[in-house]
Amino acid sequence: MIKLKIEPLVLVLLWALMPNATLSAHSIVTVVAKVKQAVVGVGLHDPLGQHTQQLRGTGFVFGDGSFVATNYHVVSQDLDPQYVQHHIVFSGIGATPKVFKARIIAQDIEHDLAILKLDTVLRAADLASGALLADGTDILLTGFPIGPVLGLYPATHRGILAATTPDVIPSSNADRLTSEMINKLKNPSLIYQLDITAYPGNSGSPVYDATNGEVIGILNKVFLKNGKESVLQNPSGISYAIPIHYLRALAKKAHIAID
Repeated sequence: MIKLKIEPLVLVLLWALMPNATLSAHSIVTVVAKVKQAVVGVGLHDPLGQHTQQLRGTGFVFGDGSFVATNYHVVSQDLDPQYVQHHIVFSGIGATPKVFKARIIAQDIEHDLAILKLDTVLRAADLASGALLADGTDILLTGFPIGPVLGLYPATHRGILAATTPDVIPSSNADRLTSEMINKLKNPSLIYQLDITAYPGNSGSPVYDATNGEVIGILNKVFLKNGKESVLQNPSGISYAIPIHYLRALAKKAHIAID
């Protein structure tokens, strides 16, 4: 039997050349901790509802800290001023978050986007430049899956950007199809397909680069294998996100400074 003697210096060099899983995990923890501060719940204040404050989805703070991005379908319900209904944003973690009144100042129904304005300033997320990312990019998703049940405890999922594909699957606001939306299905824009698991409540969640925390998209729908009832018990693991350049375009149209 031939025995090899490896000197300590060689061992150190070999260790240095090996993928450092611990360092990778540490960097992800740091990135998530930073982005989580900008993630908020988006809901409805309804004095006559079963619950006065209702969590409807997720959003994230951007710009100067007074703007929140989310999906249009999260805030598409018509408000009844007679009952003092208004949109609200939940900030914080746990049973006693801070709640802020919000108003819609810009919307892009075609791309399922809405921007809310707060009367306060919160920690904002950094937005990516807007260029489409390459397939295989490591991504993270943070939001409030099944928020009304699990509460305001932001959960993070990890995956990859699987493809940039035509947007041909109707989102949750398909019940309000317009001629423009029908035309969109005939001439679809591009959307990110993600290899990542998402659930109801994740709508509006920031999808961000796992290496630097820059938001690259806004999650807005999942692929259903066997109907809506299967999304919890048997998720497909295929989700979709609106590329960030659509949010940048909507913000520019609303005269919102980002960079």
